[in-house]
Amino acid sequence: MAVQHRYQLQSDAANRLIAELLDAAGIPAERRNYFQQLLTTVLKLHEDGASTGDLKITNTALKELRYAYKVFAPYRDTRKVTVFGSARTAPDSDAAAAAREFGRQMVGEGWMVVTGAGGGIMGATQQGAGGEQSFGLNVRLPFEQEANPWIASDPKLITFKYFFTRKLFLVKEANGVALFPGGFGTMDETFELLTLMQTGKAAIVPVVLVEAGPKPYWRIWDRWLGTMVERRLIEAVDTTFYRVVDSVEEAVREITGFYRVYHSSRIVGDKLVFRLLRPLADGQLAELQRTFEDVLKGPADQAPGPVEQELDEFPELPRLILPFDRASYPRLRQLIDFVNQL
Repeated sequence: MAVQHRYQLQSDAANRLIAELLDAAGIPAERRNYFQQLLTTVLKLHEDGASTGDLKITNTALKELRYAYKVFAPYRDTRKVTVFGSARTAPDSDAAAAAREFGRQMVGEGWMVVTGAGGGIMGATQQGAGGEQSFGLNVRLPFEQEANPWIASDPKLITFKYFFTRKLFLVKEANGVALFPGGFGTMDETFELLTLMQTGKAAIVPVVLVEAGPKPYWRIWDRWLGTMVERRLIEAVDTTFYRVVDSVEEAVREITGFYRVYHSSRIVGDKLVFRLLRPLADGQLAELQRTFEDVLKGPADQAPGPVEQELDEFPELPRLILPFDRASYPRLRQLIDFVNQL
């Protein structure tokens, strides 16, 4: 059997000092290993001879991650919808009016909104939502991007140097995503989000593509995606990750309805565990098993609360335990829809 080596520095003295630092900081035992590895990684950059440029990138990225975690932490129990769309959208356009109304209605449903903090669609959404119910994730650019006035003076405005750290939080904190017409940036965010869900690298959340005004935008985009299906570059089932909607009201229903029965999920061991707002009846569980046996490696089961090895989150919610094959994520989106219709 291969010997498992602990993740350490080459210097025993340095490793001892890290352990002493963790003791002095009072790091609890259940989190100690993570902090030990973080500190070791930082100092391994020295062992590896990382360049000054690489150190600058790592330093800035880590600071941005730490600060954003801190800003979002007090609101972790509030659902959030991330809104993407063009910064160039005129304030008097149909799309801006729809974005304002969308922000207003989502706040009315008890949600908060997250945008890239710019003007256009982003500013309109935050105007409708109000600063108190908004997060703005700005990025420093030499042109075009300044924080809109509805979030500019709010402590929930975070300014990033790097797109990759900003994009992490735009997706990570989203319980739903709404996309309005936009340019290269909106397309980038759309395809990245769909790719992350398709490959299981991001949680599946409701994604709505909002048509605004008489001229179609997303329906043309959706038809173009059909050519990818025809060429077998994607599967037809991959298009189930998003919904094209024709009104703000439909967008709000689609996002909030995603959580009608389904609440959230966690991977626990080799199983996928759904937290539900109510348990399934025996007949419903059997129907789910028959319908999705192609992506289940065994029988689905239920539990009245957290299962073994699961974190004690939402202990009051029943669990649906799925031996998911960890490959067919579009079908998993369909499984969530199935559960919500029961």
